[in-house]
Amino acid sequence: MSERLIAGATAPEFTLKNADGHDVSLRDFRGRNTVIYFYPAASTPGCTKEACDFRDSLASLQHAGYDVVGISPDPVGKLAKFAAAEGLTFPLLSDEDHAVAEAYGAWGEKKNYGKTYQGLIRSTIVVDPQGSVAVAQYNVRATGHVAKLRRDLKIPDLKIAE
Repeated sequence: MSERLIAGATAPEFTLKNADGHDVSLRDFRGRNTVIYFYPAASTPGCTKEACDFRDSLASLQHAGYDVVGISPDPVGKLAKFAAAEGLTFPLLSDEDHAVAEAYGAWGEKKNYGKTYQGLIRSTIVVDPQGSVAVAQYNVRATGHVAKLRRDLKIPDLKIAE
């Protein structure tokens, strides 16, 4: 199991392909708070719910100074279909070899229906403008997670005109 990050740690640098096949790096978000959420698989019920919650909160998160990035082990093509189907306008990044998930502590042992296996652990890491971990949450629930994160970050649920 990979080591989990804690607040104050330096966030591991990464460069991954987005749904359009372009490189996106952590350094692209330097100077802003960045919510990096790791999810197991695009277009599954829980991951769709979580992504749509981030989509629906994106304007107010950005207004409060937070960018959002989703990372999964899905290939670029699957991410592109997922983003188009759900109207997702924040970057979805492909971590097929799960190296970034491992570096962030979001890859490890999971149990499902009595079976133990290695997989992606639904996790959210908030990186501050200087590149340090501000918040590290592991084993989060897909439903209600964005609302809890907003409460933890003290971001009001404002309706922002698009």
